[in-house]
Amino acid sequence: MGAQRPPVDPDVDLSLPRQRAELRGGTAGLLATIAVGGMVGAVARYGLTVALPHPAHGFPWATFAVNVAGCLLIGVLMVLITEVWTAHRLVRPFLGVGVLGGFTTFSTYAVEVQQAVAAGAARVGLLYLAVTLVAALAAVRLGITVTRLAASVDRSAG
Repeated sequence: MGAQRPPVDPDVDLSLPRQRAELRGGTAGLLATIAVGGMVGAVARYGLTVALPHPAHGFPWATFAVNVAGCLLIGVLMVLITEVWTAHRLVRPFLGVGVLGGFTTFSTYAVEVQQAVAAGAARVGLLYLAVTLVAALAAVRLGITVTRLAASVDRSAG
């Protein structure tokens, strides 16, 4: 069995006239959907960072956890909305761009790497830099693979 391609989001091809028209016709609703989702995701992330604080020289477990979990969920979401379900056009902007975009925070990841190095914990910073990247990419792949497997089992059972 050959390698499967990553899921492709069918609603982002602006070379299609229908999708260009959808974007023009619903920009305010689309932006509001993303904003509300982003608020939900950012509040969830903030709650985790408050619950799991770390010193400047320590490993930032909260940010690591949200970035890896968010990447896993993005892999799951993309398979569900492109291969399993027929999703409403605002599902991906709300969940993918909004909630998971607000939940994950690679800008904070970059700042925390710099803070660890500045605090004299270069090893922690560099470890965090490498492990986060590898774990985030692996999480997306895992989310895609497990969701495809679960969807194929569900289809064969039904």
